[in-house]
Amino acid sequence: MRKLPLLFAVLGTSALVLSGCSGATPVPFGAGCESLAVTNPDVTELITVEGEPGTAPDVTMYSPLFTAETAHSVVTPGTGRVLDDANQLTQLDMALYSGSSGERLVTTAFGDENAAEPIALSTWGQTFQGLEKGLMCATEGSRVIVAMASDDIAFGQGMAGLGIAPGETVVAVVDVRTVMRSKADGKDQLVTGHGLPSVVRAEDGQPGVTVPFGEPPADLVVETLKRGDGDVVQTGDTVFVQYTGLTWNEKEVFDSSWGGPARAMSLDGIIPGFAQALEGQTVGSQVLAVIPPELGYGDQASGKIPAGATLVFVVDILGIG
Repeated sequence: MRKLPLLFAVLGTSALVLSGCSGATPVPFGAGCESLAVTNPDVTELITVEGEPGTAPDVTMYSPLFTAETAHSVVTPGTGRVLDDANQLTQLDMALYSGSSGERLVTTAFGDENAAEPIALSTWGQTFQGLEKGLMCATEGSRVIVAMASDDIAFGQGMAGLGIAPGETVVAVVDVRTVMRSKADGKDQLVTGHGLPSVVRAEDGQPGVTVPFGEPPADLVVETLKRGDGDVVQTGDTVFVQYTGLTWNEKEVFDSSWGGPARAMSLDGIIPGFAQALEGQTVGSQVLAVIPPELGYGDQASGKIPAGATLVFVVDILGIG
C-alpha cells in the first residue's frame, strides 16, 4: 500500500459503465445546497463498503468500472455542518481505488486524530476535481463514495506514481471527519464604541469596511461584531480565519483572505495587536480590531502598509488548530 502524496498528508472483461442518470440530492446532503456531481444509486450497487466511519473501509467492487461523469453516493449519512463552499476547510479520511482493477491504491490513516489536516475542498480539487464535485453539499460525519471520471482528475507525474493511468475511473471512499465554518455565524452584537469603522457583510460573509474620517484611537480597540458559540481562543493557539485588513489613514485594503481558503495563523507569529484581539474570542465570532502602530508594524513599512500606520482588521474566527 502506497502512502498518499503531500496533499493527502496535509492533505479481460467489458467495463461496467455507470449511467449518467440524475436524481434528487440525497437526504444526507445539505438541503438547499447545489450538488456538483450526479447522484447515482448505481454506484453503491457496483461498490460495497463495509465498516463504520472513522475506521478503514473494507471495499469490494466490480471491475473494470468506468464512468463518464463523476457520481457520488452516500454510504453513511452525517448530521453535522454542510460542506457548501469550495473554500471551506475540511478534514477528510479517504481511500482511493483503481476502477480498472478494483485494487486499493492509497489511503489515509482513518481515525488518527493527528493525521488529517484541514484542507480546503478547492485545494483537493486542484488535483481531483471529482472530489470537489462529489463532496460538495456533504455533511460532517458522512461516509461517501465518489466515482471520479477521468476528466475530473489532473493526470500528471503524480498520478502515475499512484498507479493511476490516464482515462481511468478512480473510486474514492471518503469520511468527512470535520467541516469548518465558511464565515462567522455567531449572534450579532451591539457595538458600543463611537467613531469606529462600520462593517457590512455580503451573503458569503465577506465584509465591506468603511473607515471614518478623523484621528484613529490611540489604544487598541476590539469590538465583537458576532459572538460565536465555539471554543475559546487561547494564547499560542493556531486559528483558522478569514480577514480583511485596511490602513486607517489611507482607508484602503492592504490584504484580504476572502476569495480563497481560510488562513491558519499562530498567535505567536503575528503582530501583537492582532493576537490580543483574538485571544479570549470564540470560534464563530467576527471581530473588529483597530490596532495602533506600536502593536502593529511600528515605524517600519511592510508591503502596502506605510510606517506608523494604524491598522483596521475585520476577522472571522472559523476554527482552532
